[in-house]
Amino acid sequence: VLDTKDLQVFKVTVNGQDAKFGFGEKDILKGTPLEITFPFELRRGQEVIVEISFESSPKSSALQWFSPEQTSGKKHPFLFSQCQATHCRAIFPCQDTPAVKLTYYAEISVPKELVALMSAHREGETPDPEDCGRKIYHFSQDVPIPCYLFALVVGALENRKIGPRTLVWAEKELVDKSAYEFAEAEAMLKTAEDLAGPYIWGQYDLLVLPPSFPYGGMENPCLTFVTPTLLAGDRSLSNVIAHEISHSWTGNLVTNKTWEHFWLNEGHTVYLERRIGGRLFGEQFRHFQALGGWRELQNTINTLGDKNPVTHLVPNLDGVDPDAAYSSVPYEKGFALLFYLEQLLGGPDVFIGFLKAYIQQFAYKSVVTEDWKKLLYSYFKDKVDILDKVDWDSWFHAPGMQKKRMPPVKPTYDMTLSNACVALSQRWIKAKESDLDSFSSADLKEMSSHQLIEFLALLLLEAPLPLSHVQRMQQAYDFNAIHNSEIRFRWLRLCIKSKWEEAIPLALKMATDQGRMKFTRPLFRDLYSFDKCRDLAVKTFLEHRASMHPVTSMLVSKDLNLDQ
Repeated sequence: VLDTKDLQVFKVTVNGQDAKFGFGEKDILKGTPLEITFPFELRRGQEVIVEISFESSPKSSALQWFSPEQTSGKKHPFLFSQCQATHCRAIFPCQDTPAVKLTYYAEISVPKELVALMSAHREGETPDPEDCGRKIYHFSQDVPIPCYLFALVVGALENRKIGPRTLVWAEKELVDKSAYEFAEAEAMLKTAEDLAGPYIWGQYDLLVLPPSFPYGGMENPCLTFVTPTLLAGDRSLSNVIAHEISHSWTGNLVTNKTWEHFWLNEGHTVYLERRIGGRLFGEQFRHFQALGGWRELQNTINTLGDKNPVTHLVPNLDGVDPDAAYSSVPYEKGFALLFYLEQLLGGPDVFIGFLKAYIQQFAYKSVVTEDWKKLLYSYFKDKVDILDKVDWDSWFHAPGMQKKRMPPVKPTYDMTLSNACVALSQRWIKAKESDLDSFSSADLKEMSSHQLIEFLALLLLEAPLPLSHVQRMQQAYDFNAIHNSEIRFRWLRLCIKSKWEEAIPLALKMATDQGRMKFTRPLFRDLYSFDKCRDLAVKTFLEHRASMHPVTSMLVSKDLNLDQ
């Protein structure tokens, strides 16, 4: 029995013999099981080759097809896949669960002016014997991976070498900018190897996708996919690269067995990402990023509701679409637990020993939370009394965050880099009309772009500012002129929450010029909540829907209550 979704199957053979096949009952979330009956009895341990001739649907939820007009170069079409969590079955029949790992070999035939890339090693290209206008790219992935890490992209792509094992790939228009932005990749890889052990995947390439790519990054092995919204021009958003690099150990090598245990992938990866940041930019910076993550968690729980079952660290996903349950909770609640344990068990140098042991113990396997917890107890067998005081049940199975329903215990953070953000946000929150003239561009002179992001994030956790305040903020700081996506996103949310009508076209433009769900969904939700522009938000979404990624379009239509 194999998973399929919107696939046509024409023929199945087993060891060259025709085999009977049929489809089981269609499930709205899981797709349709393909049931294959072998034409002969199988002996124990006997291997067989099953060949399936099939076709995916033009509407496959795993694939986005672009016409030439939708690309930067405007000359050639473009295709990319996004399989996580359960979309690989919408490309080909497979056992689409992270509990199963497999190696793969592929030959991809494409028009010869285009390039094909996969989450695998490039094994060269040959002319297509059946069509002189095409060529065949060959790939092999020799490390067993779960199906959600299968990836394919086809487009007019160029590359630049930015490290001994790293090429950055993008359309011509963005390739040099991308090479500059991601130049720290090798330093990050080396730091990650020092923290987590050898990098076993050989190549580490980066691919910059068109703006509709729904995520910040996707850790496809050998070829990380990233959003062009990371191209800030100053390398300030490179923590996403550190995050995807870290997945080479936590997620890709040690994998969650089911999506309920997604925090094992993401919590550990955020922990490693921030350890890399701490090594490269200092321990105060790591604490600053950690505290920013805690605020992000507060924000998510405010949005989802503090009794919402998807805010459990280990949620029950029976009958739930993993895409609909996706949020910052597994990332930031998962990280908060690990950061808290680090502080409880003897600090970063002690805790990294456990992380290395976890990776060694479970490399090439898929695990659940109980496996992780058992190893934690055996690794820290001299500290069981401390571990027994941890409120495991609340960490794993309580919604929101206790004490206002945050996690049971808040870790301790070094506040050095946060203090300036807190002080400035408090000045704005407490300011009366008569104080507004006291603000000027000098307020921001000493602040990094990371601190500006945090300043705006703090304001977003409070009640909306009066309209006069955001208008004055624009006068003093000219945030509209900033193109760093993380700053612009928070600034526009702040304006819309304060009901500043002049920001409506800017927010709609950002929500549709790119399709990273982290930005697009909250912007559309805020615009929908602002009565003055609810109808315009819906109208704009419907106009752009056809060019959006299928998952983004499905989730935004839920957010706007347009569910058919």
